[in-house]
Amino acid sequence: MSGTGTGEELGAQAARARALVLLRIRSRATAVALLPAAFAVVLFAAGAQGFAEGSGWDAVRWAVTACAVVVLLVAAAVAIAVVRAKPAVSPTVPLSEEAAPDLYRLVRDLAERLDVPAPSAIALTPDCDSWLEDRTHPAADREAANRDRSGPADGAGRRPGRRRRVQAAPVLVIGSPFLWWMRVAELRAVLAPVVAGTGPSAHPDIAAARRFVRGLDGAVADAAAPVQGPLRKVLRLPGRFVGRIARLLLRSCRGHAAEMERGVAAAASTRAQAVDYGLRVVAQEQVGLAYAGWDRLLTRVALPAWRMGRWPSRLDAGVVSALTELSRRDRLAEGFTTRLGERPACDLLEEPGAADEAASLLAARLFHGGPAETGPDWAPVDWQQYPEEVVDRKWRTEAARLHRVLDNMGVPPASGTGSDTVCAGVPTLARVVEYLAAGQDGGEELAAGISAAVARDEAQAPQPVSGGAGGAGGDVPDLWGPDPLPLFPLQPPRTGTELLADHVAAMVCCAAVDTAGAAPGLDWLDGPALLVDGERPADLGSPVLSLVEDGDAGPLRSWLASVGVRTDKPVRLV
Repeated sequence: MSGTGTGEELGAQAARARALVLLRIRSRATAVALLPAAFAVVLFAAGAQGFAEGSGWDAVRWAVTACAVVVLLVAAAVAIAVVRAKPAVSPTVPLSEEAAPDLYRLVRDLAERLDVPAPSAIALTPDCDSWLEDRTHPAADREAANRDRSGPADGAGRRPGRRRRVQAAPVLVIGSPFLWWMRVAELRAVLAPVVAGTGPSAHPDIAAARRFVRGLDGAVADAAAPVQGPLRKVLRLPGRFVGRIARLLLRSCRGHAAEMERGVAAAASTRAQAVDYGLRVVAQEQVGLAYAGWDRLLTRVALPAWRMGRWPSRLDAGVVSALTELSRRDRLAEGFTTRLGERPACDLLEEPGAADEAASLLAARLFHGGPAETGPDWAPVDWQQYPEEVVDRKWRTEAARLHRVLDNMGVPPASGTGSDTVCAGVPTLARVVEYLAAGQDGGEELAAGISAAVARDEAQAPQPVSGGAGGAGGDVPDLWGPDPLPLFPLQPPRTGTELLADHVAAMVCCAAVDTAGAAPGLDWLDGPALLVDGERPADLGSPVLSLVEDGDAGPLRSWLASVGVRTDKPVRLV
């Protein structure tokens, strides 16, 4: 225990030392701003006592005074910008104590065992991470005070907004996938070092240093925010100058702030070693596994649905299915499914489904930029409806786009169908295969046409509007700021070849469903999947790439023959 205490003290001392450095930077900046004024006072005092007389000294006095006034005005502008700026707040789903009494009880018990203040609130984030977030900046306090002043007065005639501000503990942000994948004991072990961080955070020097740095960061962000209209742009010129000063101060603070946070983390980690340390080692393995499954679920399963205007409403429940499937396929994950018999951490919530839906909508907003509320073009979808609502629609939408581009390019129907059979643009797989197999740079032209068509369709889609979390619940501030959505795009823009390969594969799947009795399905690790007699056939990606990139239709024709697909039959499009 002595070693633990010593390690914690060293981390806390390092954090406090860096906090004092940050506060000294603030004090020095204040001193620099006051220096011209002090110099002007000295000159006037010297002149009053007869030590600095004459026209030359008068000019110096008034020049220094003018300089002092300008510097003081700039300093006041910077101070006001820092105080009034809204620092970045992580987009989260607020979780009230009424919605999760058992979870709050677990966190408070953990804080009591660690002998640290309990977090002031709990929120969920659609990511595999957990942290403490300070939301007590004066800008947020003013908003809360304004809401309180509008409320009724108490018996003494006082309003809540007039009370003295009390430093609140930080908010505990928990990754929502942890609640569904982890067991209760594992979640407690993972949260122990996070909750332990409330101890160092309560130190006044550390809290003041954090508020100073976050205020600078908010002032820089406000100055960089885009504005509309020529008049507003002119009025923003002084604000940009103030932002440059705040950026200079922030640059001088960045290294010390990072060292301060490392010291806080070291102190918290050392203190948490006394609580469930052995179980935490095992739980960290679940953290890595949950991250892998969550990333795979978002990029392979959720992203195709978001692109189709549908958002899966049970992503956290889906990560359990994805990780269970991963444990079945990967020998390294064997034994993890035996944990599923224990109590899951999501049982600590009163309504797990509602929390999952709110976190799922927030995930779509963060990682794809979807609207904040549901609508005709942005509707929830459950996992049972996913094959029909997402997979089949995705395939047929892309197949229809592929044939529209072929029509615009004047590509004739495939040989053997006849121009008088249906029309010149008969939607058959044979038409696509023959055109790409003919070569002569046809693939590059078609890829360019597909890219342009996708860009037009995306431009016509409803654009997300910045704002709060909407249906996420609670009284949520504007979390998004001026940054464009999505804040965290999952994948870089696809190339023309990749888009063409996706569209050709979609056409193949449509033909398999319409002519070979196949069906759309969902693979928890790979996303949309083609099922033949309930099983996935051989990989389709390599044969399609051979056709798209090399004009070699042989591998794809062999694949089609093995599945029994008729390439000459028209397919149903959207």
